[in-house]
Amino acid sequence: MEPNRCVLVVDDDEDLRQAVSSVLSEEGYQVLEAANGAEALSRLHSGPIPDVILLDLMMPVMNGAQFRIAQTSDPSLAEVPVVVMTAAGARAEEPIEAIRPTRVLHKPVGLMPLLDTVEEVASRRRNGGTK
Repeated sequence: MEPNRCVLVVDDDEDLRQAVSSVLSEEGYQVLEAANGAEALSRLHSGPIPDVILLDLMMPVMNGAQFRIAQTSDPSLAEVPVVVMTAAGARAEEPIEAIRPTRVLHKPVGLMPLLDTVEEVASRRRNGGTK
């Protein structure tokens, strides 16, 4: 893994957010955290721009779908790949595909699928491809 890869973890579940952040930090990632979409947008605007965003869908203040609308309408943020982490599945208010994530991980997320997905998506971002 290249040094200084950055991941933004956006989830209102503090315990889950901290657990994911801890695992990613141990793997050498710089990790930023946000408890909702509004906080995530603020972090993105203050920098650094992450290589990948791990995004929960169901959050207060600004949910994942609302965040994606704001993110994709901002040219400076639109190309940052998003991996949706959700327990919603078929219960999602909108089909997950409607927000065009790069990948979808269903909670509970296993450690290896999480690490493999983050590595793959971050590598593509670093190498010039976002999909």
